[in-house]
Amino acid sequence: MHEHDVALEYTVRVVTVSTSRFEKYGRVRGVENIPEDDGSGRLIAESFGERVREYVLVPDDVQEIRRAVIESEEDVVVITGGTGLNPKDVTIEAVEPLFDRKIDGFGEIFRLESYKEVGFNALLSRATAGIVDGRVIFCLPGSKNAVRTGLEIIHSVVTHILSHARGMR
Repeated sequence: MHEHDVALEYTVRVVTVSTSRFEKYGRVRGVENIPEDDGSGRLIAESFGERVREYVLVPDDVQEIRRAVIESEEDVVVITGGTGLNPKDVTIEAVEPLFDRKIDGFGEIFRLESYKEVGFNALLSRATAGIVDGRVIFCLPGSKNAVRTGLEIIHSVVTHILSHARGMR
């Protein structure tokens, strides 16, 4: 870890992509309103603690997902859900066109770490990350185990990525 990374301040937005939850709860905003059955969204919010400024629940819809990223004023956006191979999984299609720079290594390392837990099923994940207007966007699968794996990676590199995205390196 670099010396300037330790003191780097940043805020986080958590976005859950789930049509079934959206149909059940409607548009949900605010960390205090995370649905009880959104274990992955809660896990992300708890792991970042007071850095989390916003939570948003959106359906599997390209425009809704893009809006959740574009309207974000937070430095880090962590999206959970919609990264698989099902035709309804459109998180990657929504977010990747927004990337100024893609962080290829994130998805590669995520799948490597996932492989250690689930074997070749790690191939089913399209987890990715990138930079949008100096902010870092992480796209994780919806399962809690996958989110745990992703968070381990994210927490170990987020300040270093932000320092590069902000032109500090």
